[in-house]
Amino acid sequence: MLANHVVLVIGIMRQQELLKGNTESLLLALLELEPMYGYQIVKEMKQRSRGYFDFKEGTLYPALHRLERDHLVDGKWQDTPSGMSRRYYYITEKGRQALTDRLTEWQRFSHAMNAVMLPEI
Repeated sequence: MLANHVVLVIGIMRQQELLKGNTESLLLALLELEPMYGYQIVKEMKQRSRGYFDFKEGTLYPALHRLERDHLVDGKWQDTPSGMSRRYYYITEKGRQALTDRLTEWQRFSHAMNAVMLPEI
């Protein structure tokens, strides 16, 4: 039982390390599709990743604030038909260019990783 818990914790730690360097790229990729508010981003990320990415507020909002600070996204408050206000995040032109650059680098990186980790026999 303890061994299973240790394996689970190690798996979560590895997932968090991989996510740490890619959170902002994932957010830019989602926001390129359409503007979204926080909870919508969490749901969409979880759905598209088949549950692999389950963002918490402590991950999501600091990343969105960094993207805003760097002018890669713009947050705007909007009223909903029910009268609630939600902050929607929009990718900027600078954000689109950053996403293009990151996707190019991701393709190079993943190709190199696959060449080492999954060599053809």
